[in-house]
Amino acid sequence: MVAVGRDVTRDLSASGPKGILVNTAQELEPQIFKAITDSLCVEDRPAPPVYPIGPVIKVKGAIKHDCTEWLDAQPPSSVVFLCFGSLGCFDAAQVKEMAVGLERSRHRFLWALRVPPKPGKFPTPVDADLETALPEGFLERTKERGLVWPTWAPQTEILPHKAVGVFVTHTGWNSSLESLWFRVPMIPWPLYAERHLNTFQLVREMGVAVELKVDRKRGGFVEAAELERAVRCLMEEVNSEEGKKAREKAKEMQVACKKAVDRGGSSYGFLQKLVEDIGKRSI
Repeated sequence: MVAVGRDVTRDLSASGPKGILVNTAQELEPQIFKAITDSLCVEDRPAPPVYPIGPVIKVKGAIKHDCTEWLDAQPPSSVVFLCFGSLGCFDAAQVKEMAVGLERSRHRFLWALRVPPKPGKFPTPVDADLETALPEGFLERTKERGLVWPTWAPQTEILPHKAVGVFVTHTGWNSSLESLWFRVPMIPWPLYAERHLNTFQLVREMGVAVELKVDRKRGGFVEAAELERAVRCLMEEVNSEEGKKAREKAKEMQVACKKAVDRGGSSYGFLQKLVEDIGKRSI
């Protein structure tokens, strides 16, 4: 059996996998891979071979979409893109704080906003009614520099756009890899599951993100002033050493990602090794 994913230590039982296939690159998480190969994640037996073959991301060709057409009219690296995955949504109080923070930051933004369903409905986000979801007058006051998109947004077409300068994300691993691939520094807003671990990796280990103070006692609530601070930190890097470093590290990680999957790169080599081991039935 080959285990696939990032949270693989739970599968390392006594009769566990003979190999671990991971969507990442060795250069992105060297300490983690060293811990696995040094058998620090399992007891009483050697760790199975690990095959980091990523980043594996789905990149479509350029498409015409209202979001990308709006971005075409914006200056380079001037837009904060906020998107929170297929399950990310916020209640009315949090939406208000986000709106206030974005408005006060004075920076351009593209905000993919979805809201919780009505009670009794299937618990997945629904499209937002912008007139009722946002503070009164917000859309009018920000119409020259912001676009709130009330439904799904084509993330892999938006992130590489030259107008995008920062990504506010729920730090799902696919989204994180896409942001690294397109050299966009992040503001991590972990909402659930392993996102807090991903956030630690992005902020403390990789240095490609600026930390956002999330009140976990209030369900991950973020104050308007905190969102404003984080946006300014990255968008006004001339005044922020932290933001400047995150942007530089994002460039370094993009180079590492693309080098890894190129011929002769680490992920390319691990994929070849995987094929060879399967052929030899060693896994």
